[in-house]
Amino acid sequence: MIKILIVDDEVKLSFLLKEELEDIGYKVFVAKNGEEGLATFIQENPEIVLSDIRMGEMNGIELLTKIRKVSTDTQVLLMTAYASAKDAVKAMKEGAYDYLIKPFDIDELLLLIEKMLEKQRLQKENEFLKKIVSGSSSEIIGKSNKIKSLIELIDKVAPSKANVLINGESGTGKELVAKRIHANSNKANGPFIAINCAALTETLLESELFGHEKGAFTGAVSRKMGKFELASNGTLFLDEIGEVSLNVQVKLLRAIQEKCFYRVGGSDLIRVETRIVAATNKDLPKLIQEGTFREDLFFRLNVFPISVAPLRERKEDIPMLAESFLKNFGFSNLFFADKSINKLLAYDYPGNIRELENVVERITILASGDTVKPEDILLPDLGLGKVTVRVNDFEIPDEGVNLEEIEKNFILSALVKSEGNKSKAANYLGVTRRALYSKMEKHQIPI
Repeated sequence: MIKILIVDDEVKLSFLLKEELEDIGYKVFVAKNGEEGLATFIQENPEIVLSDIRMGEMNGIELLTKIRKVSTDTQVLLMTAYASAKDAVKAMKEGAYDYLIKPFDIDELLLLIEKMLEKQRLQKENEFLKKIVSGSSSEIIGKSNKIKSLIELIDKVAPSKANVLINGESGTGKELVAKRIHANSNKANGPFIAINCAALTETLLESELFGHEKGAFTGAVSRKMGKFELASNGTLFLDEIGEVSLNVQVKLLRAIQEKCFYRVGGSDLIRVETRIVAATNKDLPKLIQEGTFREDLFFRLNVFPISVAPLRERKEDIPMLAESFLKNFGFSNLFFADKSINKLLAYDYPGNIRELENVVERITILASGDTVKPEDILLPDLGLGKVTVRVNDFEIPDEGVNLEEIEKNFILSALVKSEGNKSKAANYLGVTRRALYSKMEKHQIPI
């Protein structure tokens, strides 16, 4: 539960605010002077402090200074009935979130509290993001040419203002790409806000994107800021953009194009400076032809397209990814035997990186000792029975085939079937052992 501390020598006002805030669901503490307020702050460690400026021995600005010595995360809002530009400047210099003149409307206070909590959450998220990307090519793990090209594209577009559209199958790491774009952009110190457009109904999505005013619809008990507003001077990540209804697409287009919008039920125009990064696993040009996605919105989003390859097209990254997942699960002393790596490489992972992560998590449950054995790896049936190919029965699809990929998969299947025995694998494939080694090297399969 969010904790709020009210420090004010006007006891009646403090308890009126306490009742209002507790009705919403906050846990509220009240102190009648600065000294009592500081003691309560140290004991309870609240997320937000609402303090009057003019009090007894320790005034509100002095209290703010002492709080800042203990915590830089706590948001402090100062209140006063005596408007003074000098006090306001001093309060902001000492790190106050804002300065509120009494008497004030309770809705104004509630909106400020919501903004303070959101700022606090975003600060924590951005600290986490900076840790992820500091000093490395971030958590986009891999050494394949596809990953190297992807990182190169990301790092080229990140410093620009261009909107980016990321396309890729589910589980390929599209949000990680968006986070790297944000972290390497000139908006890295601003918020990174993500929203899954497929997870919400049309009405809820509109409210989440643009916010709403109090009374805009049943259940709108107070004003709420939308993701566009929260992401101002930062990045808004629109995941599963292909699932958005045409009605919301119209409003989304205006917000992106004009950099302004109205909250649901509102009449005030809200202006923002937000970079848009969108992602989809859909074929948007096909949706445009079908009439379910707006062409003008597509062009607004698709300023700089980035495609993320499925895991089956960059299998050489699987060993690094698997080892990384082991460390993430707290099993850094667990290692893969060569036969186990070959078994991982033989599977295509339709669920991509997300599915590989699940496979590794199962390994941490089944493995004993310090080595992952092939029997510790549970995968769907690979269907490695004998294959007889008759030319008359084989039909090439209209989109063609990747002969290199077919060869690579046959080699991996033979290695799994032979449990890593290269001589047996070569026999299964009808080639010499030397030819097998040559092909394994060509396809970057561990020898």
